[in-house]
Amino acid sequence: MDAKQIHILQHSLGLDQYGRGTMFRNHFVTGEGSMDHADCMALVDAGYMGVRRNHPLAGGDDGFWVTEAGKVAVVENSPAPPKLTRSQQNYQDWLNYDSDLPFIEYVKMKSHLRAKEARCQ
Repeated sequence: MDAKQIHILQHSLGLDQYGRGTMFRNHFVTGEGSMDHADCMALVDAGYMGVRRNHPLAGGDDGFWVTEAGKVAVVENSPAPPKLTRSQQNYQDWLNYDSDLPFIEYVKMKSHLRAKEARCQ
């Protein structure tokens, strides 16, 4: 499986470029002659995708879905995410924190909690 096919599987499932995220969808639409159709058909032949030809909800294009084998393959074959610096990880943590707390206040809070935890040990 090449990088383009991995990307098709990731996109079909709603995952990021490293195979992370929640598999919140499972479809890919493309028609014969498009850039992705041959790759999708190769994934069907490999057992990683299924296809419904001339799907009416896809405007007559082919509708593809990822099989269970394809879900396993995308997790196993997705590249590892890059290592983040401490600052980059702090920023990602803040983005995931789900609060209206400004970033600088979040960093101060984390620093305070780390210092408090260190005193308790």
